[in-house]
Amino acid sequence: MNLLIKILITSGLVLLIANFMPGVRVDGFATALIVAIVLGLLNIFIKPILVLLTLPVTILTLGLFLLVINALMILLCTKIVGGFRVDTFWTALFFSIILSVSQSIMNGILGEGK
Repeated sequence: MNLLIKILITSGLVLLIANFMPGVRVDGFATALIVAIVLGLLNIFIKPILVLLTLPVTILTLGLFLLVINALMILLCTKIVGGFRVDTFWTALFFSIILSVSQSIMNGILGEGK
């Protein structure tokens, strides 16, 4: 049940951010739901491999390269999910930052992560 709530919250945040951020388009709530699921799966399976492969660069940049990896996950999600579009790398970077901060705020409000 907890996972379902997180997916629903993430899909709502994706829709909300897409409405206010130029360069990001989501066709509807069903697409946002698929985006939330695909992003979750990418973060589980692909992101750890990328983090491990880019560990020296991540250490040199004091962890800031993780933002680049997050943006790449967003861009990969646009290739997988039809109806979800992010125009540029920089838009994906800002989208991933806003989404991460929004998820953290929602987790704090709902008492998740304790």
